[in-house]
Amino acid sequence: MSPLPLRRSPPVTEDVLDAALYDRLFRAAPVGVALVIAPGTIAWANPAYFAVTGRTPSVVGTDFHAIPDHDGTWSPAIRAAMDAALREGTPSTFPSVRARYREGSGGTFLDVDVQPLDGTPGEPRQAVLLVRDVTDRAAEHERAELFYASFRSSTNAMQLTDAAGIMVDVNPAYERIYGYSRAECVGRRPNLVRSRHTPAEVYERMWQELLDPERGYWSGEILNRDRWGRERPVLLSITAIRDRGGAITHYLGVAVDLSEQRSWEMRAAHSDRLASVGQLAAGVAHEINTPLANVMLVAESVRRRSQDPWVLDRLGTMTEQIESAARIVRGLLDFARREEPHTVELDLIEVVRTATEFLRGKRSADVTLQEEYPAAPVPVLGDRGSLVQVVTNVLNNAYDAIPGVGSVRVAVRRRGNRAEVEIVDSGPGIAQEVLARIFEPFFTTKPEGQGTGLGLAICHGIVQSHHGTITARNVPGAGAGFLVSLPIAGTARTRPDPA
Repeated sequence: MSPLPLRRSPPVTEDVLDAALYDRLFRAAPVGVALVIAPGTIAWANPAYFAVTGRTPSVVGTDFHAIPDHDGTWSPAIRAAMDAALREGTPSTFPSVRARYREGSGGTFLDVDVQPLDGTPGEPRQAVLLVRDVTDRAAEHERAELFYASFRSSTNAMQLTDAAGIMVDVNPAYERIYGYSRAECVGRRPNLVRSRHTPAEVYERMWQELLDPERGYWSGEILNRDRWGRERPVLLSITAIRDRGGAITHYLGVAVDLSEQRSWEMRAAHSDRLASVGQLAAGVAHEINTPLANVMLVAESVRRRSQDPWVLDRLGTMTEQIESAARIVRGLLDFARREEPHTVELDLIEVVRTATEFLRGKRSADVTLQEEYPAAPVPVLGDRGSLVQVVTNVLNNAYDAIPGVGSVRVAVRRRGNRAEVEIVDSGPGIAQEVLARIFEPFFTTKPEGQGTGLGLAICHGIVQSHHGTITARNVPGAGAGFLVSLPIAGTARTRPDPA
């Protein structure tokens, strides 16, 4: 018996092999694919298309023009692009299209490509819709934009440098604090703002901690210099940014400007010093007052009992010196006084006019007085005598600052809820190193024997007791200017604090 012949399978053609292979490939592809045949029928789609878009297989066989636009995969722009691909063979790309929303998240983002296919002449044109889920990439991009917006909007000066220490970006606060534009900073090193007053040891320690893999940051207070040469105290924090392999790629520096804080600290310390000096002055003045009075009594007793010209001359000199010492003691007591002002509502214009009238006949005719007053009253709460004393003292100093012919300008004005008196002279102004000490007790720029250094200190205390401020400056085109600012009546407390 001869063997049965073997049954041969039909030959597998290349077309059949390609179709089966392409079908498996497209079904397994992680990219969503939908085949569209003109004029718009969705003929086929792979599982990834349904998974990515959230649509169901029911869309197969329907015309995409009839699909409700529930998400971005068939937005008007993509529909128009598909029509162009079927009609003219034009491809289109749509990156990061927002599609259907997931519960509890910001939605899905897809990259959508429309690609025409080469077709057989006489048959309907075909195109494919390719969709890829890029939600993670879009979220990363949003986070990057958020972080950069935070960098730009921070009120602290921030700088980003590369691993070589070259600045690649600075934020607007950096430009504002240091005065250099972003264009001037990028490509340069941070020593652009380095101050020579910061010791080199600080920078050595800084780099040790930054390059230490277990630490990687440094924080401390240093001095920097702005483009105008001003020293700026800052609290600087620098962090080394590393890649996944641990190599440093960038450094981020954040500087908190402490200039204003230091200014307030200096003012607080100055007030504390004034309070301490006031307590000391009060005690010293009372201790000196009694022996001065006794010496004066003895001198007067001797004067009545002697007719010797030499003795009387010496007694006159002694009396003058005792009176000078007494004036200093009275100044100390005025400076140290702690009684509460007798507060009433006053018109600041009337207070200033009283002071100017008092001095008008006592000063040289070579110095003209210019007065500027508003039409309406400027009401303040205060002690009339004390405020007249302040204006008189400052006016006296203004007159004394003018060596010959000159002028003094007095202006009263209302600025918001503050009342202001400004006194400007045409003298030489105040030396820069003196401005910081001008209100310190016993500090004077007058020749020896002509000033005690208590006048402006007393004015400072009086103005503070009225919840006001007194400041000194050099006025461009003029000399020294003093500005007294007080609360308008009704905006301050009814009872000012003790002086």
